[in-house]
Amino acid sequence: MPPIPIIALALAAFAIGTTEFVIMGLLPDVAADLRVSIPSAGLLVSGYALGVAVGAPLLALLTAKMARKTALLLLMGIFILGNLLCALAPGYAMLMGARVITAFAHGSFFGIGAVVAAGLVAPERRASAIALMFTGLTLANVLGVPFGTALGQWLGWRATFWAVTGLGVIALAAVALLVPKVAVDASINLKREVRVLANPQVLIALGMTVLGFGGVFTVFTYITPILTTLSGFDARAVSPILLLFGVGLTVGNTVGGKLADRRLMPALTGILAVLALLLVLFGLATPYKWATVAAMFLWGMAAFATVPGLQMRVVEQAKDAPNLASTLNIGAFNLGNAGGAWLGGWVIDSSLGLTAVPYAGALVALGGLGLTVLSSWMERRAARVAVVAMPRQC
Repeated sequence: MPPIPIIALALAAFAIGTTEFVIMGLLPDVAADLRVSIPSAGLLVSGYALGVAVGAPLLALLTAKMARKTALLLLMGIFILGNLLCALAPGYAMLMGARVITAFAHGSFFGIGAVVAAGLVAPERRASAIALMFTGLTLANVLGVPFGTALGQWLGWRATFWAVTGLGVIALAAVALLVPKVAVDASINLKREVRVLANPQVLIALGMTVLGFGGVFTVFTYITPILTTLSGFDARAVSPILLLFGVGLTVGNTVGGKLADRRLMPALTGILAVLALLLVLFGLATPYKWATVAAMFLWGMAAFATVPGLQMRVVEQAKDAPNLASTLNIGAFNLGNAGGAWLGGWVIDSSLGLTAVPYAGALVALGGLGLTVLSSWMERRAARVAVVAMPRQC
């Protein structure tokens, strides 16, 4: 049986994941209530993602010397406050600000929580402990997003944020009661960690994350109008389809992790190529309901199959400073989310329209594939140079 404290961390991860992703299912409701366009509502995804990208390194720095449990409780307090403000927001501007406040807790909580989870078990079980905590994020897509979307469509989008606020309070109590106090690692050297950004392979790995996952959010941000307008689904059918998409994410996360453990870069190259292809197929499938549903499931698998490998690549290339690199990569995921949401909105507002959004997402994913191929080539070239130089040194 897994340690109870890790389950408490997974519950918090579930709440954070739900509030991040549920907005996609509620975009038409939010846009109609606040009298803004769908692309403008889509910028709420960008605002959250940019909040994570900026807040992750900033709060990592501010909480570096703070007791780990205290930092986790502080971050959950920020999360609760942000969602409460979302529920109360009288207009678009305040809702955007509240989303950014909520996002500030995201990156640092996962970064610190992963370290705490790993420290609660024996060394040979640390990866499993971290994976268990991140299961909360995966389950947010399987359960939190579909049910949150259904609740928002039934009682209004604000009801969803009230529910997530309550979930945040429960998670805060669970962390306070169940997570033990953990001392700060005295060996942390922030200057050394920042210097890792001078490594070109680390920067390319972060770029792979931005573009690889940015292609997903170019499309997923506008999934509700795509399903209702292009595929002709009733709004009530969106939640079950998102549930199926979430199952695909869960399966893909597991499969992607196993493939990355075997051969990291070939796995990432193949998965990103499949992701780009599936986004094209999704675009072609949208006029046909059952084809759309099937494509959604497969696309979900490919989307989260990228996550373990992209995270592993950054940590692998930043061996001397994994803490900041890991946190920055969470920010990179969300920078991709922000850019993807903006790009999808731009495509919708242009002459291309909603039908072109999946193809735009495919192009972004191909950009991530290109960086992956470049990184692999640089790695092979460096290895060949090292082999050639060895006899000269002897």
